[in-house]
Amino acid sequence: MSNTVVVGTQWGDEGKGKIVDLLSEYSDYVVRFQGGNNAGHTMVVEGKEIISHLVPSGILQKKKCFIGNGVVVDPGVLLGEIDYLSSNNVNVSPDMLKISDRAHMIMPYHRSIDNAREISKGDKKIGTTGRGIGPCYEDRATRRGVRFSDLLDFDFFEDKVRTIMDEKNFYLKNYFHAEPVEPDSVIQEFLQLKERIIPYIADVSVILNKGMDEGKRVLFEGAQGTHLDIEHGTYPFVTSSSTVSGNAACGSGVGPCRLNEIIGIVKAYTTRVGSGPFPTELFDDVGDAIQKKGAEFGATTGRKRRCGWLDMVILKNAARLNSLTGLVITKLDVLDDLDELKICTGYKYNGEIMEYFPSRINLLEQCTPVYETHPGWKKNTSGLKDYESFPENAKKYLSRIEELSGVPVKIISVGPGREATIIKERFF
Repeated sequence: MSNTVVVGTQWGDEGKGKIVDLLSEYSDYVVRFQGGNNAGHTMVVEGKEIISHLVPSGILQKKKCFIGNGVVVDPGVLLGEIDYLSSNNVNVSPDMLKISDRAHMIMPYHRSIDNAREISKGDKKIGTTGRGIGPCYEDRATRRGVRFSDLLDFDFFEDKVRTIMDEKNFYLKNYFHAEPVEPDSVIQEFLQLKERIIPYIADVSVILNKGMDEGKRVLFEGAQGTHLDIEHGTYPFVTSSSTVSGNAACGSGVGPCRLNEIIGIVKAYTTRVGSGPFPTELFDDVGDAIQKKGAEFGATTGRKRRCGWLDMVILKNAARLNSLTGLVITKLDVLDDLDELKICTGYKYNGEIMEYFPSRINLLEQCTPVYETHPGWKKNTSGLKDYESFPENAKKYLSRIEELSGVPVKIISVGPGREATIIKERFF
């Protein structure tokens, strides 16, 4: 397998964790390149569900894993996840996992600011998870961030944190009227965890590029989805990082010419967690049925996911933004019982049909989806082992997705387990 990037094409929760777990078998290295612990990847291995938030899914395949410089990391959360995976007999030693020395750390004051901001917005909340991801990326952009490399000189780390916290506490107390964060407690917290963290810190860019020079195959694991991208998504109802494939290079420290396959994960329908426009959202019994059968709850937050028909406007947008070379269709089996299916092919606004995803949120909220209707297949697909066995109407549904997106379907998932995966076109 060549160097492959896996990205979500919708608003996240497309099933990337399972596919990364599958493709990890054919990779040497797996690297996470953006986001924080506001994303969750759920894998089911031998009937057991395992959820990761920071550690790349490839760790379950006993592959060397890396957290790139584009990820913001809460060290306490990371150590908790390492302990959780270790308790499930997964090797997460420093030999198996490395964190970029250039990655930024989420600090306690980031979480405080994140929560204070959401509270202050009232009913205009964006829907952040409150984990401090946004404020951490904000500090990175304004050059006030704390990086993992800072832990290697703790006197420098302490001076830096105390200086930053003067400003943060002033902001918390005087603008949000919230409780300040005690600097001594922060220093003590990091003093206690640094000895466990330091063995994991490395120059990930150097290791990855050296590995590629030696013929190692690298899998790049994205978090969230294309339409939560800070620049290309439904701004401001987005995440705080760039989720598209181009950031795989920047967020891990490799050149873009080293990326070969770009695989987009797309549910057979569409879901979204939290606030923000969702043109194909269903508010009827069909939406409820999809939500229940698909067990649509966020892996990180536990929030109920909003469900709707497959939206080809956003899928075509994702294909263009990511230069997709292949699609993985997940949760096709969730649609098995439906009499008919709908696919959104455009948006209607002021009597005109729009085929491209608009940048203006107020315009998007006024759009009406334009649907084409397809007959359901009314057969169980969850036990199928090859593409030829699929019902004809299911094949037609998949072919229509290929036709409208201009991207071939290479893998189809019909269940949460590794075995419930059909390879239509092998690229690894």
